Amino acid sequence: MAQLSQPPESGRPPQLVRPGLWLFAPSRDSQGGSSWLLEAGAWGGRGDLLVDCPGFTQANLDSLQRRTAEVGPGTIVLTSREGHGRCRRIQEALGWSVLVQEQEAYLLPGVKSCTGFGAEHTLAPGVALLWTPGPTPGACVLHVHTGALDGLFCGRLLVPTGPSALAPLPTARTFHWGRQLASVERLRRWLPAGSPAWIASGAGLGALRGDKLVMGGAALLAGLDLASLAPAAR
Repeated sequence: MAQLSQPPESGRPPQLVRPGLWLFAPSRDSQGGSSWLLEAGAWGGRGDLLVDCPGFTQANLDSLQRRTAEVGPGTIVLTSREGHGRCRRIQEALGWSVLVQEQEAYLLPGVKSCTGFGAEHTLAPGVALLWTPGPTPGACVLHVHTGALDGLFCGRLLVPTGPSALAPLPTARTFHWGRQLASVERLRRWLPAGSPAWIASGAGLGALRGDKLVMGGAALLAGLDLASLAPAAR
């Protein structure tokens, strides 16, 4: 007789951060990383955007299934391999499509409706992805600049270093530090002038001391001294 799979743990439901934007509890499946949900109405799309996979918990599944019932299937956007979590299980439960940079699509065998993209990808006017290798080979960021919304989901390209502070940081899991710094510089050239208003990181948010978003994103990016970080490049 086949062994029944264990039911998901209960978990905590996502938290509303601003109208149309939700933050999920840190997930052990992604080394304590952060996952976000942007509602369809906030970006003008036909479905919600789930930026990286939250923990496979009953609370998260209930929340995402309610959204699916309300607005239809959404899209799971993966910003790096560290945000994949239990993507296949979540995708099977929801029936959402998956969007991933092509360098990391091979890490998702068996995931249905999975689309890879190259250097850039546009989901809708003002909603675009940029490949930013460094944290992992297929790391990317999602920029949403439409209507009153002006935000950047930076994955783990930038991580919290203190209250209202983000920076690129090398870790034991960093794929290529030099490329990560080059990706930050490429991102600065790619973004429209004065954008983004805020940044949502895919890393753990503890260093923000209770804040969830980092405001003044354009000024923060412009003020990063990448040259001082270059000696650590490997």
